[in-house]
Amino acid sequence: MGNKSANRFHLPLQDGDSPTQTVGCRHTNPAICAKNAMETVCAFARRDDKCMAPPVSWAKQFKKLQAS
Repeated sequence: MGNKSANRFHLPLQDGDSPTQTVGCRHTNPAICAKNAMETVCAFARRDDKCMAPPVSWAKQFKKLQAS
């Protein structure tokens, strides 16, 4: 999880990413995420691999990635 997940924050957008949800986990340190492993919220626990609670900084990063 560690460095691999930290790098995902900067990877190009995927179909399904939005300012409020991500495909896979985009947290830089998922272990400290308060929603980690919550079945209806966490990408690691959901069957569709979507995170419904990305980091607060994600909306700004989403716009940055969208512009590139």
